[in-house]
Amino acid sequence: MRLLRPALATCALLAILAAPAVARTVHFAGHAVAVPRGWPVLRLAGHPRMCVRLDRRVVYLGTPGANQRCPADAMGRRRAILVEPPGRSGRAAASAVGPPVASEASGPFTGLGFDACAAPSSRTMIAWAASPYRGIGVYIGGANRACSQPNLTSAWVAEQVAAGWHLIPTYVGLQAPGSSCGSCAPIRSSRASTQGAEAARDAVEEAAEVGIGPGSPIYFDMEAYTRTSSNSAAVLAFLSAWTTELHALGYVSGAYSSSSSGIADLGRAVGGSYTLPDQVWSANWNNQQNTLDPYLPSTSWASHQRIHQYHGGHNETYGLMTINIDNDYIDGATVGAATSAPELPPLTVKHVRVTHGIVRAWVRCGWPEGESCPGQIVLRARVRLPVHARPGVRTRVVRLALNRRGFHLGGGMAHTFVLAPGRRGRPLLRERGTLAAQLLVAIPNARELRAVKLSG
Repeated sequence: MRLLRPALATCALLAILAAPAVARTVHFAGHAVAVPRGWPVLRLAGHPRMCVRLDRRVVYLGTPGANQRCPADAMGRRRAILVEPPGRSGRAAASAVGPPVASEASGPFTGLGFDACAAPSSRTMIAWAASPYRGIGVYIGGANRACSQPNLTSAWVAEQVAAGWHLIPTYVGLQAPGSSCGSCAPIRSSRASTQGAEAARDAVEEAAEVGIGPGSPIYFDMEAYTRTSSNSAAVLAFLSAWTTELHALGYVSGAYSSSSSGIADLGRAVGGSYTLPDQVWSANWNNQQNTLDPYLPSTSWASHQRIHQYHGGHNETYGLMTINIDNDYIDGATVGAATSAPELPPLTVKHVRVTHGIVRAWVRCGWPEGESCPGQIVLRARVRLPVHARPGVRTRVVRLALNRRGFHLGGGMAHTFVLAPGRRGRPLLRERGTLAAQLLVAIPNARELRAVKLSG
């Protein structure tokens, strides 16, 4: 069950690496691209079903196919380089297509589901309407997500929810000390709480990017690990901060882990000082289609708050479309049925002004009096930063959240929000003078994106 954003994905074709002495040059779409010597270079045009594994030291040239053949259990830290043609930027470009509608949680769903490393194409999802499944785990981001996600867009989310699918948004972030995933980026025990909160903020931004709004659950994927007092303490501190921050941002907290490690630690923490997730997702491959778990008290997470992954990675085929999946029995929170369009626009963003690097935006909740618009506003930027690595220096494009805040507007009410670049943005402005950024405003059922230019 695992995924990962492209390590060095591009918004247009760029020479991703500075040219260190150990680099070699390959030619793609009329451009010369410097790549690490010794890394395989794979051209995706000739392999439309190749799984773009971002946890491998591989250079991919082209656009990932819609029907990748990926193993369900792929995960690991980002290593690959994905270079896409001009005008194709993977999920970022695709997410601009289709209505900017956010789906919201529809309450608990009970039934069978599956999870796969990469979100299936719309064609595959239609074919799988003949399956017994109506729930699907989708991997929205995280430092250890191992598969590219060309299909996962706001349009795809809206389409699947409208078709009756129940989505389980999953975030594959830093893993436990002593994790079974030896190639994964780990939690630092001394910073576990800070990193848990950071993961929640990034997960919310990733969710909003694909139209999954406040009120929805996000499950953290914490793979199996060796239980020691220090490892367990790090995991519980991390997940406690994850839950606290998700609640502050208006989302429901979930946690996935193996029954005998993360789930066992959560079960032992019931009644203690840690803030526990609202939902638990237990991996126990006993082929039992229920939510019973030997490590959880029967009275905890007992009100439609559990998912059970009961069978591991294997191929299944419906409508001639094959996916490698894990099986799940769901009795918990999902992103469910689409809501009908409101008579009034639920969100209006106007009068966006920038003065000396300070952004002001007028936001109105279009729901009638008595309703409300809980949401968040984020100031973010994509910047190219150096990555110091022997024997040379290369660069990569990263997305930084410069500042964010939650809000809660009553129906028919408006407010002018003010956001400064924050501690991440100020040094960049001082260094560069100007900075291209985006203002994202998201509430359930709507999101607005505005381009802004910051100046120091």
